[in-house]
Amino acid sequence: MNQLLALLAAAALLAGGPARAADVVRLGNLKFAHYGAVSYMKEIGRKYGLDIRERVFPKGVDIVPGILAGEVDLAASAADAAVTGRAAGAPVIAVAGFARGGARIVGRADLGLKRIEDLKGRKVGVPRGGAQELLLLAELAQHGLTWSDQPGKADVTLLYLAYADLNQALLAKQIDAMSQSEPQSTQAITKGFGAEILKPYDTPLGEPVRVLVMTEKLYRNRELAQRVLKCFVEATRTFLANPALAERYVRENLFKGQLSPRDYQDAMQNASFTYDLTVEHVQRTTDLMKKYGVGRLQRPPAAAEWVKLDLLQEAKRAEGVR
Repeated sequence: MNQLLALLAAAALLAGGPARAADVVRLGNLKFAHYGAVSYMKEIGRKYGLDIRERVFPKGVDIVPGILAGEVDLAASAADAAVTGRAAGAPVIAVAGFARGGARIVGRADLGLKRIEDLKGRKVGVPRGGAQELLLLAELAQHGLTWSDQPGKADVTLLYLAYADLNQALLAKQIDAMSQSEPQSTQAITKGFGAEILKPYDTPLGEPVRVLVMTEKLYRNRELAQRVLKCFVEATRTFLANPALAERYVRENLFKGQLSPRDYQDAMQNASFTYDLTVEHVQRTTDLMKKYGVGRLQRPPAAAEWVKLDLLQEAKRAEGVR
């Protein structure tokens, strides 16, 4: 009898099999307030059989080498950086949008700059190749101003700086204005050395949409890719439904306590979490990048070839999101 029980127990173990290991997904992300829901995916990934391992990069285009080297499977970036990556041969597919807005043109508080026209003859800091550069150039063009990174060659002199260096450069009066992301632009204003000139959403680009991309390899693994999108949709839905949790997570986990409640709330008045993206927005972004020389695109990729939203729509249906 004991031998029979032992055999039955062994058979039960074999039938159940070992617990399935979570699939590792390597996430490239950025340290901005409106990137918080993407970061939160790693907290709930186990529910979807995912082990999401996040690596934070200085800016979106810095993720491209990691994708090309096979070190990143999923990435959050501005649409501009995603376009640049695709044009450079990075095998990426845009599968969702995750945030809107999140940009601001800020001048030195002591200069009293009120309009884009006031930037004539000024030095403006901006990161190269990101949403902030495209938004700035679209504004300058709309107001009839020329630009160059060579002093004295145009109406506005551009200084290309990392996001992390812009605020310090404005504070030190090395630049007169900056095109900056959130919450850094809000922090400059709160601390008194910056003053808003405008939120740059009145050009043909409109309000920029940040893009979630995955590698073509991951996209072709439909079952795994679908779980990734379901995780993304739940993370975003959680942040939209529970702003207090979103604030706490961004401030404590993403910024390690270095972001005040006021700065978070002010930043998110200029940004929002979302799920959605359109082929038209990515194509418009691409066209303007080519027009203004952002990303130095030799062969601009057609958005319809690499923006694929089928996984997102299925994930939203499965998660009950309209």
